[in-house]
Amino acid sequence: MSEASPTITLEFDEHGLLPCIVQDWLDGTVLMVGFMNQEAWEATCQSQRVHFWSRSRKRLWKKGETSGHELLLKEMFVDCDRDTILVKAQPIGPTCHTGNRSCFFSPAPSSSANDEVPTFNGTAWGGITRRLYEMVGDRKTHPSPDSYVSKLMEGGLDRILKKVVEEAGEVLLAGKNKDRAEIIYEMADLWFHSLILLGHFSIPPEDIYQELGKRFGKSGIRQAEGGATHE
Repeated sequence: MSEASPTITLEFDEHGLLPCIVQDWLDGTVLMVGFMNQEAWEATCQSQRVHFWSRSRKRLWKKGETSGHELLLKEMFVDCDRDTILVKAQPIGPTCHTGNRSCFFSPAPSSSANDEVPTFNGTAWGGITRRLYEMVGDRKTHPSPDSYVSKLMEGGLDRILKKVVEEAGEVLLAGKNKDRAEIIYEMADLWFHSLILLGHFSIPPEDIYQELGKRFGKSGIRQAEGGATHE
């Protein structure tokens, strides 16, 4: 057991290491898993760049030290047993040495008996927002007569925009009614139809995350554009 800081005591294993899971701070995508020792932990905290201990080379290394694809530290957490680290980081370029965004890009064979569960591009990126966006893209590329999304897409941009406006109105009414369940339900509809609009223009949700990330932590109002920032 080693003291990592005055306030955090970490439970290193017999080799002086801890597994470290790295997530994209914007959408939670698991980018990679590495190992930290005391030195890597301290170097990460001090430099705000993610460092690891290389078990094969037996040395400290900063992610991106040769490729330039650094991981900029945003937040760090330890689990309840203090023997695993979770890092939330901003990746500069692809994290995987293969050029993929995440090291987790190879789907494992499914052992599920349910063959009806659709898989689209096979990525492990993001969460439900990414999955829904992939579904929208699939319905756009492979229209189905039984698909609501396909029918909405076939109606063109005006029909999609009309639905977004309708759903925004439903959210407004739910808010006026002060009904929590109704607000959740109608907001889900609005987000879903907004994803269809993004799919129409082939704008991935990650582009929206990037824009939100630029605004995060900024205070005040952008007078020139009339738009508020997010703090």
